Amino acid sequence: MNGRAMAGQAYKPTDVEHIANVVTHGLWIIPSMAGLFWLLYLADTGFEKYIVLVYGFATLALFTVSTVFHVISYIGRFNALKNIFHIGDRAVIYMFIAASYTPWLTLKNMDSWGKIMLAVVWFMAAFGIWYQYTFHEQYKWLETLFYLIIAISPAIAVFAMHETSGMFEVACGGIVYMAGVVFFKCDGVIPFAHAIWHCFVIVGALCHYFAICNYLLIPENGIVVS
Repeated sequence: MNGRAMAGQAYKPTDVEHIANVVTHGLWIIPSMAGLFWLLYLADTGFEKYIVLVYGFATLALFTVSTVFHVISYIGRFNALKNIFHIGDRAVIYMFIAASYTPWLTLKNMDSWGKIMLAVVWFMAAFGIWYQYTFHEQYKWLETLFYLIIAISPAIAVFAMHETSGMFEVACGGIVYMAGVVFFKCDGVIPFAHAIWHCFVIVGALCHYFAICNYLLIPENGIVVS
């Protein structure tokens, strides 16, 4: 690994770290696309299909934008394009967090709380994206704090749920994401820290994906993902 980045600058990975960053998310682009089609297959209504499109597209965007950014970064050229995708890589995390909550806030019965928290989580995501484009790499601790706030705050909606099946898996995914943040902030301290963070993201996403398949979408043929 290289040394830690200076304030206001991005960490510069070694060549092997670049490759690890590309592979750990690049390998999940096709599976996330296949996962989206499977969600659409399980969805019974037009509304369910719309919701899983939002979630599935955000998941696909997360892995795709991340991979493209790391490929460009590894090439070491096209600096303007690299900066665009670096901002996009961070911004799409906000969209992914909001999209991960969307199926639960719309398909679970929690009266008006679902709509309220849905509006709140997407407002926070929009604010986070604006912040990322405006203050990219300037206040890294604040960026991380925003991620944690948007990831934790909508969880209060669980108290309004009439039926809480699937919440264990959602909580497990959330814990995995939180644990991964440690590595997200350890570039230049732990070798391959960012690639390890990618792995935590994959595990957390799988926990949430399986929960959506098994508890929110009821397939007509009885097939579930387990």
